[in-house]
Amino acid sequence: MRIVIQRVTSASVKVEHQIVGQINQGLLLLVGVEDADDEEDIAWLSKKILNMRIFPDDDKPMNQSVHDIGGQLLVVSQFTLHASTKKGNRPSFIKAAAPVKAEYLYELLIDRLKTESALKVESGQFGKMMDVSLINDGPVTIIIDSKNKA
Repeated sequence: MRIVIQRVTSASVKVEHQIVGQINQGLLLLVGVEDADDEEDIAWLSKKILNMRIFPDDDKPMNQSVHDIGGQLLVVSQFTLHASTKKGNRPSFIKAAAPVKAEYLYELLIDRLKTESALKVESGQFGKMMDVSLINDGPVTIIIDSKNKA
């Protein structure tokens, strides 16, 4: 599973011109599910995301987690994170999980983030065309991949 983590002062996602998820200070998570992903990837990623120290305190610019600051999370599915651009000019998405599996793991990640924290967790709608807006704080953008744990 590959996730683009963006530290934001605010973010929202619209489907058909209607806001379906919106947060203030926290993290926007763009989530790409790979065919090889499973529940172990979800467990590792949720713990990592909730505890990653990328928010400032009085001493350091990156010393607190989203959990420490009582931030919020907006989770948006994005299968294009698994695009392969090695050949030609049209990306291949062969490593992306099939929709049924991808949606299951995407929803599982959202549920796990909710149960492992008391934070507000919002989301987009899986498989829909979405308009995502954000104000990137820093800017801070981090890419994390559960296949690169070691």
